[in-house]
Amino acid sequence: MNNTRNMKTSTLIKRFAPYFKKYSKILILDLFCASLTTICEMVLPLMVRFITNKGMNDLQSLTLELIFTIGALYLVLRIIDTAAYYYMANIGHMMGAYIETDMRTDLFAHLQKLPYSYYDNTKVGQIMARITSDLFDITEFAHHCPEEFFIAALKIVVSFIILSSINLPLTLIIFSIVPIMFVSLRYFNRKMRRAFKASRHQIGELNSQVEDSLLGVRVVKSFANEEIEEEKFEQGNGDFLHIKKDMYRYMAGFHSTTRLFDGIMYITVVVAGAIFMLHGKINPADLMAYLLYVSTLLTTIRRIVEFTEQFQRGMTGIERFLEIMDTPVDIADSPDAQEMGDVVGDIQFEHVDFRYEDNKDNVLSNIHLHVKPGDNVALVGPSGGGKTTLCNLIPRFYDVTAGRILIDGKDIRDFSLHSLRSKIGVVQQEVYLFSGSVYDNIEYGKPGATKEEIVQAAKLAGAHEFILNLPEGYHSYVGERGVKLSGGQKQRISIARVFLKNPPILILDEATSALDNESERIVQQSLEKLAHGRTTFTIAHRLTTIRNAATILVLTENGIEEQGTHDELLAKQGVYFHLYNMSDLGNNK
Repeated sequence: MNNTRNMKTSTLIKRFAPYFKKYSKILILDLFCASLTTICEMVLPLMVRFITNKGMNDLQSLTLELIFTIGALYLVLRIIDTAAYYYMANIGHMMGAYIETDMRTDLFAHLQKLPYSYYDNTKVGQIMARITSDLFDITEFAHHCPEEFFIAALKIVVSFIILSSINLPLTLIIFSIVPIMFVSLRYFNRKMRRAFKASRHQIGELNSQVEDSLLGVRVVKSFANEEIEEEKFEQGNGDFLHIKKDMYRYMAGFHSTTRLFDGIMYITVVVAGAIFMLHGKINPADLMAYLLYVSTLLTTIRRIVEFTEQFQRGMTGIERFLEIMDTPVDIADSPDAQEMGDVVGDIQFEHVDFRYEDNKDNVLSNIHLHVKPGDNVALVGPSGGGKTTLCNLIPRFYDVTAGRILIDGKDIRDFSLHSLRSKIGVVQQEVYLFSGSVYDNIEYGKPGATKEEIVQAAKLAGAHEFILNLPEGYHSYVGERGVKLSGGQKQRISIARVFLKNPPILILDEATSALDNESERIVQQSLEKLAHGRTTFTIAHRLTTIRNAATILVLTENGIEEQGTHDELLAKQGVYFHLYNMSDLGNNK
């Protein structure tokens, strides 16, 4: 994963800013409303100053008409303030929600494009934390960040102008304290940022741990290891608490420092203002107005300081968002990628090498192979020989390190990924069924398929009868990962899914190795129907299931060790001969 830990705040904001473009009209109107609320708030001290001066210097001119006029004017301003605030609190907040939604959409779309290698090295719980909780604070940040800073800037500038007109020396004394305050807070600011990020990371770790434990709850219970899982969770939960302690310590220091400077500024105004009044440099009415404006100024500074906590949460969310968005999509369409048309099924491996990113040694070396259309090629060999890896290269789940793979004479990298993968069907050993109905899971092979097509696919897969016996037939709920179905039932639904897709190229990755004998017999019949007329790669665990394959490849760490038909390889009495004789059925043939 690309690490943006050292990315500057200015850079993060620059990367985040384009999300405002789509909602620029809302943002402009929101800032306009913010200026209206600011103006309404700043007028009150001027009114108080005006009335106080009239009362002290010319009481007779302070008529009821003037008092009611000022009161009516202020009432009008409050109505305007209320309407403006309603827009900010409603539509302004929705702008933040829209931006959060857009970011989550972009993040999910990017995750869909990332290769297998990314998921090999990243915990799903961490990804879940980033796509859900990490972006929750974006709503508040996206709304309040421009609004709060705009209001603060406006109030500080207006306050400075008005206060300077009342008493410039006192104003300069007050404003000289503000930079010292912000410099003092910078230390806690940096510590809070690190603590927030550590907190988010630990939440992802907890999510991963909970997900792992709950998905494996049957294994946990079967080994009576509930206490072990509780201890593991307690450790992770304790780590999170420790991070929280640090976070709240820095937050306490941050806010305590703010309160200290609040007091310093207030006492400075009172003491310095009294001295100026003693020497006739400021009158009581002006000092009262001054105190009101300083109160407004301090409230503004306090809001900015308090917003800093939310700001840092937002920055952390953006930072972790960008860590995923900056992860390169290693496997993508070339600029001139073509759509794959009708496929005959002629596949060639030309001097193919492959190694994983975190491994210096090749898993596959100099693989040279030609599979003719409609042939069934079986891959056998010891674990770690590269059987699954070789098959994963055909739909470009990984890209070759060297050499090339051709389908019907064209390099697979010249085709768009979508069109390439739409021509390839995969039946895996570990079947994944989505939470939903049987119907939904079969339809996944061809979204929008008719009911007749889905039923026909189920019949071809040998699944129709057991589906009808389920409580709600095709609309029966399969549970999380198909937990309510047996292994054989899940496998037949996955085969029905591929029948519905009807691809010209087929990959069967040890599709029957986890099944009992009866389920294996039924599923094997379905697989034979499925493979008929298609170019098929079969990764076999039980060697008797591939005796009729056109070609059997024996893959070891040395590459393709042997190649031929079942009878030819037995006659050689080499690696395949020994593998076959070690298998259960081989010993009982």
